[in-house]
Amino acid sequence: MGDARQRIEQQLTMLFRRAQRVHLMGAHEDIDLDRSAYAILCRIDDEGPQRLGALATVFGLDPSTITRQVQALERAGLAARSTDARDRRVSLLALTEPGLAAVHATRQHRRNQLNLLLADWPEDEVNDFAALLERLNDSLNRLIPEGQPAAETPGAEPVEGGGESAGERQR
Repeated sequence: MGDARQRIEQQLTMLFRRAQRVHLMGAHEDIDLDRSAYAILCRIDDEGPQRLGALATVFGLDPSTITRQVQALERAGLAARSTDARDRRVSLLALTEPGLAAVHATRQHRRNQLNLLLADWPEDEVNDFAALLERLNDSLNRLIPEGQPAAETPGAEPVEGGGESAGERQR
C-alpha cells in the first residue's frame, strides 16, 4: 500500500513540474491567458458575473490580489465591472465580448490538446481518469476548503509582482 502512495507522490511531483508546459498548451493564436486570468474568466463564464469579494473567497486570495488581477483583465478588455442592481454599493465583474471569445477559444483549444493527449486511451480509462481527478479534487477541497489560502493566485502560481499579470500577455 505504501508503494502506491509513493508512486502517486512521485507522479504528482512530475505533474506539478509540468503544469506550466500543460498550461502553455492552452495558448494559441493571439490569446495567451496566464493561469490566474484563465481561472477568473472560467469562473465568470461558468457561474455568471461575480463580486470581487466572492472571487477572492473562492480562490482563497487577499482582496488586493484579486483587485490587481481584475484590473489587468479590465485593461486587456476581457472583463468589465458594473453596479450590482441588488446592491448599488457593490460591483460585479462580467466578461466582455472579447473576454467571452477568449475563454471559449482557450477552452476549446485546451480540450483539443487533451483529445490529442488521450487519443490512444480507451474511453473507459478516460472516464475512470476523469472520475478519479474529480475525487482527488474533492479530497483537496476537504483538506483545503474554498476560501482558505492555498496559493497566491487562482491558477496556483506565485503572485506576479510588478510584471505582467492576468490578461496583460494577450498579444
